[in-house]
Amino acid sequence: MVVCLPDTQDGTPDIPIYLSRVGVTGVKKLLSLKRKEKRPIILVPTFDAFVDLPSDQKGTHMSRTPEAISEVVDEVATNSSIGVEEICADIVRKMLEKHEYAKRVEVNMRSEYMFMRESPVTRKPSQEMGILIANAVGKCDDDGNISIRKSIGAEVIGMTVCPCAQESVREVNKNNLLEFLDEETCEKVLENVTFASHNQRGIGTVLIEVPENQTVDGEKIIEIIESSMSSPVCELLKRPDENAVVMNAHENPVFVEDCVRAMNEKIIKEFSYLPDDTKITTRQENQESIHRHNAFAEKVSTLGALKEELNLK
Repeated sequence: MVVCLPDTQDGTPDIPIYLSRVGVTGVKKLLSLKRKEKRPIILVPTFDAFVDLPSDQKGTHMSRTPEAISEVVDEVATNSSIGVEEICADIVRKMLEKHEYAKRVEVNMRSEYMFMRESPVTRKPSQEMGILIANAVGKCDDDGNISIRKSIGAEVIGMTVCPCAQESVREVNKNNLLEFLDEETCEKVLENVTFASHNQRGIGTVLIEVPENQTVDGEKIIEIIESSMSSPVCELLKRPDENAVVMNAHENPVFVEDCVRAMNEKIIKEFSYLPDDTKITTRQENQESIHRHNAFAEKVSTLGALKEELNLK
């Protein structure tokens, strides 16, 4: 005998207030993405997924959300070309089917992502780890029309060197050298010396909206973030590699603001084919070594607005 259990969630709430996001967080899945002529991409992403809740409904049908995630992940195994942002969009579509009362659905995904690099001098291969980010937001109007906006991005660790402290060190050294060198000789010495500064572990983040029928390469985003700091970092470094990383970084000192501006300039060049209304989010946080606080900068814009700022239109 099958007992028919009541849907308590469909009842009327004691306090009739609309809620903007109700759902689940921390749903982990194993995901294998096939790629033509490349190794499969193995991810263990964590999904957070939400629906809005009308003021006349007591609760969401919570189990339908992880169910939707599971169904989409299972379907992905047979699709060799789908991207993580499209996976999020498919989950949004599935959730809108299952949560018929919802007008807005949001799905966020984060996963560690392994990519290969070579150490700068010895060229030893090294497995590096970043964070792959994707999300999608779907809206359903009163006529049942669905619109979905999806994005892909990455979060990567690198190294930055403070220009201000380095300039101060240079000035002190110049004054010391002028005690026994003439001005011309002193300048020649200074041109051939790399000066100390304090370093930061930088965490760069980029999130780019992906329009329908367009693609954005996640590894290109990783390259943009890495190259916008003073130097990439590498898990495997022999002594010559360590020297090269430190020297290269100190020859390219940048503020946290410089990193964000460089990301935006490189995004314009790499993804100029995207529509002007494509939303771009860039963020840099530098974990300071001589302060207890961190440094932070962010830019949220559209591709078209960025082109206007740089007079590229």
